[in-house]
Amino acid sequence: MVVGVTVSFVFAAERRQLILEMVRANGAVSLRELARVVQTSEVTVRRDVRALEAEGLLDRRHGGAVLPGGFTRESGFPQKSHLATAEKTAIADLAASFVQEGEAIVVGAGTTTQELARRLARVPGLTVVTNSLLVAQALAHANRVEVVMTGGTLRGSNYALVGSGAEQSLQGLRVSRAFLSGSGLTAERGLSTSNMLSASVDRALVQAASEVVVLADHTKLGTDTMFQTVPTDIITRLVTDEPPAHDDRAATELQALADQGVQIAVAGTSGGPSGNAGGDSAPARPARRDVRDVPLPGPRRGVPAGTSLRGPATVLGEQSPGTERARVADLRRR
Repeated sequence: MVVGVTVSFVFAAERRQLILEMVRANGAVSLRELARVVQTSEVTVRRDVRALEAEGLLDRRHGGAVLPGGFTRESGFPQKSHLATAEKTAIADLAASFVQEGEAIVVGAGTTTQELARRLARVPGLTVVTNSLLVAQALAHANRVEVVMTGGTLRGSNYALVGSGAEQSLQGLRVSRAFLSGSGLTAERGLSTSNMLSASVDRALVQAASEVVVLADHTKLGTDTMFQTVPTDIITRLVTDEPPAHDDRAATELQALADQGVQIAVAGTSGGPSGNAGGDSAPARPARRDVRDVPLPGPRRGVPAGTSLRGPATVLGEQSPGTERARVADLRRR
């Protein structure tokens, strides 16, 4: 049985993403089946398959398309939810401490942002705009939090709403902060993800925010995936965990990100997971953790000069560049 999604109308980019996801889910799909699912002609599907093959995303076969050799499937939510759980808990605790009462924010899809949502459930007067069913579920019973969901088409692998409907529903929106996660983060390219539709919605979320906060554990640092979502010069702040000793790749990326003006907040996990981390809600202001900050070298979009982080972190914006490099070097030695 072929796994697919039936739609009435899609743009070329969305149609090709659906074709790619069907091939990933099934390994091989006929042109006839692809045409039936995306509701277009086999001639159009054949043209789409050729375009995807030219990008190295799939291989054409007589009458169909297959996965290219060595192409890995995107991990689904069940797999991602069991990766770096302690690190995600620490990151969510620290990120929640930056949110103020009465704010309007956007929260993207992801396992780390779901953890953040659980900690936002007791922030009075908060308005959260999201395309994630899991984020909305975590806030569903928070009687002092208003949840606004985008429109769009459900992407089952990460329980997120994507597509032109989601993007259009964000037009004209303005909030103070956007909290996003992704599949990879590099200083050269910024935040990226392996799904085109998810990347497009994340870019729309970013456009609605004055400040962009990226939540990424150390395993994503130095990883570059297919579709860019947030360029480095748009990222205001990175909330991450402390890289393990001798993880030179992560430490190098932290230094490079700091050099490009990204404010970096590092949350340690030495204190263990916070109470009620797996529940539907958590205290809005978590207990103090082992947190160090790499300072912001210069003003960022939406962050006035001299602005300090709230909670247990401290911005050292007045220190010299040499001191900043020493702080990141200290992370490498630990």
